[in-house]
Amino acid sequence: MNIIDISIFSIYMISMLGIGFYFSKRNKSQDDYYVGNREMTSLHIGLSVVATDVGGGFSIGLGGLGFIMGISGSWMLFTGIIGAWISAVVLIPKIYPIARKNNFLSFPEVLNHFYDGRVALIAGIISLIGYIGFTSSQILAGAKLASATFPSITIVDAVLIMGSIIIVYTVLGGMKAVIYTDTVQWIILMFGLIVIGIPLGFIKVGGWAAIKESIPADFLSLSNISFIQFFNWIITIIPIWFVGMTLYQRIYACKDEKTAKKAWFFAGIFEWPIMAFMGVLLGLLGRVAYEQGLFTQYGYAPGTAIDQEIGLPLLLAHIFPVGLMGLLMSSYFSAIMSTADSCLMAASGNFVTDILGITKNKKKNSIRYSQVATLIIGLLAIVLATMMENVLDLMLYSYAFMVSGMFVPVIGSLFLKKPSNLAALFSMILGGGTTLFLIITNLNLPYNLDANFFGISISAVTFLFINFLSKKGIN
Repeated sequence: MNIIDISIFSIYMISMLGIGFYFSKRNKSQDDYYVGNREMTSLHIGLSVVATDVGGGFSIGLGGLGFIMGISGSWMLFTGIIGAWISAVVLIPKIYPIARKNNFLSFPEVLNHFYDGRVALIAGIISLIGYIGFTSSQILAGAKLASATFPSITIVDAVLIMGSIIIVYTVLGGMKAVIYTDTVQWIILMFGLIVIGIPLGFIKVGGWAAIKESIPADFLSLSNISFIQFFNWIITIIPIWFVGMTLYQRIYACKDEKTAKKAWFFAGIFEWPIMAFMGVLLGLLGRVAYEQGLFTQYGYAPGTAIDQEIGLPLLLAHIFPVGLMGLLMSSYFSAIMSTADSCLMAASGNFVTDILGITKNKKKNSIRYSQVATLIIGLLAIVLATMMENVLDLMLYSYAFMVSGMFVPVIGSLFLKKPSNLAALFSMILGGGTTLFLIITNLNLPYNLDANFFGISISAVTFLFINFLSKKGIN
């Protein structure tokens, strides 16, 4: 990389650390640290939600979808706008007043309110494991990007550098630092990829005529998708809006219920169509460049095997001139870091609030426990980031359990009066366990349905059956 690019990238990293140091002096309680003292505005929360939800994985993943199926890949994030808006209408009005009254800091505290401590403890453990895995995977993604850009840096060195930067500003600044850095990171990502990446890519491949000549016609259609594929995205993505610890922390961080709803409506719009079409369009341009032979110098001539998610990074590396490559790197790291810091805060909140049960208070010293917990969890995430396969397994299994196990109990708490504790407990275990079993055994499922469909279905049947028995006084 040119010295100009390195300077731009270095300024970005130093700025992220500066935000952490700035807010470290302004945190006076665990309310400050974990939920921004419940005074954040809708714009900052909305940008933070979308930056966290559409982080490094989704940004690169969307490019991969654009590479193999064109603009129809944007339907994946259409489930994001559905999930955001449904939760704004159904979840927030029910949860926000209770959370405000009881000063909740975590998602399992909601389950403890509607059910009991056993349900909350299991949810806390699963959420903790999942978000440690998420943090690790994002750190490793950033490390791989850094190592590829700076060949003299090994993966291990890059993990230490990336992990340290994320940990430092998150440990020091807490939720306010995370939300404000998310805002900055999202703006950088949008500017780098939409304002510069798409126009340069469009010009580089030769414009509209060249695009139509290089790819199948259905790549430019929104109907290049099967119902089952879209349904699997629905059943996988929408439930996370009801069980994600990172999302509950942001609900609590809003200054009032109206602000929270507005933030979720903002987030939905940012996810689809803005982020959705940005990602797939860049991926589509990557496919055009590949078919035109522009990646031959990288070892990917037309017709040779290529990972679908490599197309977008190769395109950007090919089209960005000196001076803008630093902005590109900052854009990628923005996507990665905006997810990693939020996951780290979620894991810390689960550990301190739900596992240890440390009492919340207004004393300055109370946040030291939280900062130490965040530091320890961050260091553990760095260690796990050196074990890629294990991290991915841990992340996928925990995510599956979170969605399949906890979605139905949350829905039950929203619509039923005094739902059964045992119903929630067994539906979590059986629903999450079903999905894990199907994923681990790699069974061929009917109609190519996602394992989450069967896990959620088992969870729902279990919940309704045991809840019915409890109302009859049988259990």
